[in-house]
Amino acid sequence: MTTPDPVQFCEAFLCSEIAYNTENNILPSENAVAERLLARRLEMKPVYSELQKKLAPDERAIRVFLGVILSATFWNPEAIAEARAGRARLEAVNAEIAEKAGALVSLIREREELHNESGFWSNTEYHPLNLVDRAGEDIYLYKSYVREPLRATRIYDFKYWPRIADCIAVLARDAEEAEIEASDEITEAATSATRRGLADYAKAIFAGIETRREGLPILIPLDFTLSDASFATLINCSLDLGPDDGVGADFVKGVRQRERNRKGQNGSSE
Repeated sequence: MTTPDPVQFCEAFLCSEIAYNTENNILPSENAVAERLLARRLEMKPVYSELQKKLAPDERAIRVFLGVILSATFWNPEAIAEARAGRARLEAVNAEIAEKAGALVSLIREREELHNESGFWSNTEYHPLNLVDRAGEDIYLYKSYVREPLRATRIYDFKYWPRIADCIAVLARDAEEAEIEASDEITEAATSATRRGLADYAKAIFAGIETRREGLPILIPLDFTLSDASFATLINCSLDLGPDDGVGADFVKGVRQRERNRKGQNGSSE
């Protein structure tokens, strides 16, 4: 079996991805990355050769790896900055919910006291089930399957139920004690550092590769490692970085070492 030329094989894959995305009017950002890699062929040649050397004859693994690089565009520095801002905003929103829910608890409890002591009564809800029932009024599945069984629990006197203020107090504590977690490994890797920079982008690529090593079938071999120099080239070309703002092998080596330290791993890159 003749081994395909690594440059021709990899560029054919990139061109096919561009054609498919263009035909289906999807993923323009991935096309942009593919076009950058094609435009910087001379720099990418050693990378393609290394991929073939380490992954051939499994052509699928090479395609999967290049696919990770294309999809990493969703974690470029701008996207990572946006994700960090989203996390910060989520923390602020939880804090605000805790504060305002706590204030609401105080008001509802004061209203209960006024109902009991002022000689006046406002026609407001007092039972948590009433709130649930009114909130589900426009939900077909609630009305069809949940409403009647829930109403049957009314056989229990009000003393068996938490008060509305107590429910909201739980909501306040829930927001106050909430721990912010990333929804996936790539998001966690890209935003875990206290300072942002190109290291975040590199870590997103590393995490993307790791996700392709898991499950069955394993798409990228467990023992596959691309050299620091090739990873640096991929970062520079995929982001279209020039000599003045690009990164080198030492940068990638440092990122890898910090990630191993963070995860408590040992070993060295090539």
